[in-house]
Amino acid sequence: MKKILAVMLAVLMLATMLCFTSCGAKGNTLDEVKEAGKLTVATSPDFPPFESIEGGKVVGIEVDILNLICEKLGVELEITQMDFDSVLAGVQSAKFDCGMSGITASDDRKENMLFTVPYYEAAQVIVVKEGSAIKGKADLEGKKVSVQTGTTADEGCTEAGLKVEAFAANADAKEALKAGKVDAWIVDNLTALQMVEEGDGLVVLEEKMTEEPYAFAFAFGSEDLVAEIDKILKDMIADGTVEGIFEKYGETYFKP
Repeated sequence: MKKILAVMLAVLMLATMLCFTSCGAKGNTLDEVKEAGKLTVATSPDFPPFESIEGGKVVGIEVDILNLICEKLGVELEITQMDFDSVLAGVQSAKFDCGMSGITASDDRKENMLFTVPYYEAAQVIVVKEGSAIKGKADLEGKKVSVQTGTTADEGCTEAGLKVEAFAANADAKEALKAGKVDAWIVDNLTALQMVEEGDGLVVLEEKMTEEPYAFAFAFGSEDLVAEIDKILKDMIADGTVEGIFEKYGETYFKP
């Protein structure tokens, strides 16, 4: 009995320590960000037109939006690159102030982090090879699909019981389809239109998998920072600034 109690006590102590180290993470407040003079942002820059690499720099729609927000806050934008699933983990643990990677503000994610107001209404689409027998969602049953790891495409396809092949980068998910390793590639609509080029033998189907709002992610503890960013972002949506950024990249804007 003493041994059992000792083991139980050890397990309880370990659980407590893990809670303090992982659950105790707290995001920066508005004052702390202003004092630091920068907003630290994690992103996976393989998601055009929202994020991509040009000339060694991260550029894209979300970069432009956050740069304008940072100007209003009086701070610099500091970007760190990583895989998508690491973006979410980095924000949740408060290693970074913010996450941007076309992140859907889903109910599940809201249990682990804060979100700004949505700035865009996105959709997941189905990409197939030209001449494929797959014409819509119903035709995906029993088929293998490629997705980017940790995305809502990954989560949604897994929950739907599809055979999923997940990749760290969307470029690899696309190549898997081109090589015939999967039957379809599930990805966000604008990214699909950016990455599916004429002559590569791929087509984007009309029927959408889902519709979902994009927002910027923050750690719990940053409530006043998110509230201030919400004010700025709402004004940018209302006065057409966000729509203008989409037009700059030649993209259609779907207001949330």
